[in-house]
Amino acid sequence: MRKCILLLIVLLVVLHTNAKEDPRYPVSEIPEDMKTGMYAVIREQEIMFEINSEKNATTYGRLVITILNANALSYAKKILFYDKFNIIKYFKGTVYDADGKVINKLKASEVYDQSVFDGFTLYSDNRLKKADLSQGSYPYTIEFEYQTEHKALLYVPDFDLYEDDEISIQKSKYTLVYPPALKPRYVLFKIPEPKVSNNNNKEVLEWDFKNIKPDKFEKLSPDFDRIIPNISVAPNAFEFDKYAGRMDTWDNVAKWIILLNKDRNILPEQTKKHIQNLTKNAKTTEEKVKILYEYLQSKTRYVGIQLGIGGYQPFEASVVDQTGYGDCKALSNYMVSMLREVGVKANYTLIRAGANEPGMNIAFPSLQFNHVVVAVPNQADTIWLECTSQTNPFGYAGDFTGDRYALMITDDGGRIVKTPSYDANDNTQTRTADVYVSLSGDAKAKVKTTYRGLQYENNDLNSILNDQYDDQKKWLQKNVKIPAFDIDKFSMINNKDIIPSAIVNTDLILKRFATISGKRIFLTPNLMNKSSFIPEKLEVRKTNVVMRKPFTHLDTIRYHLPEGIYPEFLPEATTMKSQFGEYETIYQLDQGSLVYIRKLKINKGEYPADAYKDFSEFFKNINKADNTKIVFLSKT
Repeated sequence: MRKCILLLIVLLVVLHTNAKEDPRYPVSEIPEDMKTGMYAVIREQEIMFEINSEKNATTYGRLVITILNANALSYAKKILFYDKFNIIKYFKGTVYDADGKVINKLKASEVYDQSVFDGFTLYSDNRLKKADLSQGSYPYTIEFEYQTEHKALLYVPDFDLYEDDEISIQKSKYTLVYPPALKPRYVLFKIPEPKVSNNNNKEVLEWDFKNIKPDKFEKLSPDFDRIIPNISVAPNAFEFDKYAGRMDTWDNVAKWIILLNKDRNILPEQTKKHIQNLTKNAKTTEEKVKILYEYLQSKTRYVGIQLGIGGYQPFEASVVDQTGYGDCKALSNYMVSMLREVGVKANYTLIRAGANEPGMNIAFPSLQFNHVVVAVPNQADTIWLECTSQTNPFGYAGDFTGDRYALMITDDGGRIVKTPSYDANDNTQTRTADVYVSLSGDAKAKVKTTYRGLQYENNDLNSILNDQYDDQKKWLQKNVKIPAFDIDKFSMINNKDIIPSAIVNTDLILKRFATISGKRIFLTPNLMNKSSFIPEKLEVRKTNVVMRKPFTHLDTIRYHLPEGIYPEFLPEATTMKSQFGEYETIYQLDQGSLVYIRKLKINKGEYPADAYKDFSEFFKNINKADNTKIVFLSKT
C-alpha cells in the first residue's frame, strides 16, 4: 500500500512537472506575415461582460500578447482601476519566453496598489492596481487575466477591434451576457452582427475575430470611432447608489441627472443678498451673468471630487459657497444657483471636453461626457460659461468645449445643443514688424503679434498670459520661430472678450539674420511664420482628410535696409487658391524699405481621400513660397 502511494505521488509530481514545462504561445507559431511591420502580436484576447441585474455586472478580461521589441513595452504593464462600486476579484499575470516556457508568474507582492491622484483631485476613493511584467530581452509573451465586479450598471464596455496600427491580432473575442429584460443597446461600425445563443436563462452575444492586421493610421483623419471597427454599447435600465434611471433616450439621461441634482441649489440667505447687491445696477442679462461669473472666478477654485456617487452628483451649492472649491459639477451647479437668485435662467450642461476628444454620437444616448459647463439662453444667443477656470474669458468656449454637441439639462428633460464654433475670421494671427538690417547681417526687430480666437490658445499662450515675467519670457524663447535671437524687451496684453485676443510686443536682437557673400546679402523675408507642415507621402490615401481648426494669418514685415543696398530682383507675387484655403505673398519697395506681406487662410472641412494629392501639393507649395530668399546688392 505504501509503495502504491509513493508511486502515485511520484507520478503526480512527474505529471505536474511535465504539464508545467509544456510550452504555450511559442513565438515560432506566429505566422511571419502577422509579425511583419509589427512590434507586438495579440495571440488571444477576450472581454466578457455579464449583466446580472440593474445594479450588478461582471467583467472578465484576458490578454495574451507577444512583445517583439521595445516599442511595445507599455503592453507588458497592466492597470486596473477600482473603488467601492468596482471590485477586483482577481488579477493574474504570466510571462513566457520565446519558446513558450513560463519564466515568471505575477506575485501578490508585485502588484502595486495606490490611490489615483492627478494633482487636481482633492477627494477620491478611486484606486488602481498596477503590474509590470516587462523583460530585458525580446521576444517574450505576457498573459494578463482579471475579473471585476461592478455594483452599478452605468457603463457597458465598448470594443475597438484594435487600438494600435503596429499590433496584429491572431484571436480576439467580445461577449455580452444578459437577462433578456436587460438587453443592452449596441451600435456596430464595420463589424458584423454577433452570434446569438442562450445559456442559463441568459442571452449571449459573441463576436469572434481572427488574423487581423490593422490599417495604418493616417494623419488628419476622422475620429478613430469612424475609422477603427468598433462596438458601442450602453444599458437601458440601470441603478447607481440607489439612484435608478434609464438611458434609452436623451430625455431619460437628463432626468437621471435632474434626480441627482435635486435640492442641491439652495444658497445661504447672506449669499443671496450679496449677489443681488452685486447685480442691482446691471441693465441686461449679459451684464448680470458677467458680474456673477467674475465673482465665481474670484471666490472659487477647481478641485476634483470623485467619492462614490460624487463622481456624478455635485456638492450642494451651500457647500461650495462655504468652502470656495468644487469640481466641474459643483461649480456649475453653484453658478446656475446664483443666476437663479437674480432671475436669470441657466442650464447645467453635460459635455465631452478636450481639444482632441472624439465627437458625441447624438444618435446613441449614453454617458459620453467628462465635464459640465453652464449655458445661459440670451434671446437668440447663448452665453457659455466654463466654471472651473479662474482666468477664462467670459463667454469663451475655446478649444476645450467649443464646436461640439452637448446635453443641456432643462426643467423637464434634456436637449442636444451645439456649442460655439470659431471660423477663420475669428481665429486670426496678425503680425506687423519693423526689421532694421545692418551691413554685417545682424538685425533688430520690433514685432507686434495679435492672437485672436483659437489662436489665443496657441501653445498655451492663454495660460502664459496669467504667469510671471520669467515664464512669459521662456514661452517666447520657445515659440519665436527664428533660428538665433535675443529678447531685448517684451510685453503681453490680455483682452478677455467673448472672442478673446492677446497682443504680444517683442523687441528682438537677431544675430546673423542675413547671410553676407561679397557684395550680396541673402535673407528670407518670412520672418517667423514659415510653414513647416508637409503632408506625409502616401501611395494611396484611405481615409478622408479632416482640417478641424480654421484660421487666418496675416504678416506685414517692413525691412529697413542700409543706405546703398537694393534688391537684385524682387520675387513675383504668389497667389494660391484651393478648397483647402488661400495663400498670398506680395513684395513691395517703399522709400528704401522692402515690405513683405503674407496671407494664409486655412478652411475647416472634411475632404475625400482622393483629394489628398491636391492637399499635399497645396502645402508643399506654401512651404516652398515661405522659404523664398531675396538677394540684395551693395552699390559700393
